[in-house]
Amino acid sequence: MTAPVQLSIRNLSKRYKTGEGVTGISFDIHHGELVTLLGPSGCGKTTVLRSVGGFLEPDSGDILIAGKSVLHLPPEKRPTAMVFQSYNLWPHMNVFENLAFGLKIRKMKKDQIQEAVDRALKLVRLPGAEKKRPTELSGGQQQRVAVARALLLEPEVLLLDEPFSALDAKLRAELREELREIQSSTKLTMMFVTHDQEEALSLSDRIIVMNRGHIEQSDSPQAIYDAPQTLFVANFIGRMNMLEGVAHNGSITLQNLELPDSRHLHGDVVVAIRPEDVRWKDASFPGLAATVKQVMVLGHYAEITLLTEAGVLRMFLPREEAVELSGGQSVSLTFSKHAAYPKLSA
Repeated sequence: MTAPVQLSIRNLSKRYKTGEGVTGISFDIHHGELVTLLGPSGCGKTTVLRSVGGFLEPDSGDILIAGKSVLHLPPEKRPTAMVFQSYNLWPHMNVFENLAFGLKIRKMKKDQIQEAVDRALKLVRLPGAEKKRPTELSGGQQQRVAVARALLLEPEVLLLDEPFSALDAKLRAELREELREIQSSTKLTMMFVTHDQEEALSLSDRIIVMNRGHIEQSDSPQAIYDAPQTLFVANFIGRMNMLEGVAHNGSITLQNLELPDSRHLHGDVVVAIRPEDVRWKDASFPGLAATVKQVMVLGHYAEITLLTEAGVLRMFLPREEAVELSGGQSVSLTFSKHAAYPKLSA
């Protein structure tokens, strides 16, 4: 049974004088779902997030939380909480005071505040940090406190605006895991904004890929990676080879290789192949003729650069298999999986 819709964006538009912004954006987020808005800078993802939080007033459209429009409400009256890139902790207050501030405004009793703060700090793995000042904490610890503060407000929707972008890669990965654990245990509805593909793929129940103010695809991380619906998504998500071919009568010709065409395209097309879906054989086997340009061993796997008449292509292989290849070697290529899209005119 599908969970009820917690957040509904309906035909939302907000355009700036620069031309950036969003036009006619619509989507729903269900209760307990973590949905990530993913896209390049200027695609409109932060505009949507800040509109939901009440920090921007849209030109048109509506925003509903638990079935009620929140457009007329200021940020502090909305059932949302925001975690920003910068931690926004008050430096003159210790951790407990930072966390208790919002609860005091709600006139909660002292013992209730103490219990809630203790619970929140345990949830973000910072028990015993109550008396520390923000300046005594690392960046990762400060961001944990910022998340705890947002959780204490018990929002109906938690909004996260690239909260881990200022942290190093290892710490980012750790905090992603912790956030996912918190989300699973609290069943909190979250909308997460990032331009980091790895972050989106590892965290999300669903990813909404945005480009130039529009939604390109809304799908599970697996579907976004395995079955990109548009050329933009194919290009934007993960590593992808792009080769030029011709589609005719249900098949695609890629130099001397024939590929099936499930989309029934016609004319010039772009064929997209993930490096891990490239297979090689001896040059005598039928396939796309290629010459090995370079073999780079990258830890447990190798990246092979190949030259073909359809374009440059990269292939990932286990390190043990890559020793069979060397620069200048002729090989024949086939693909275990591919996608094709109409070639965009210049």
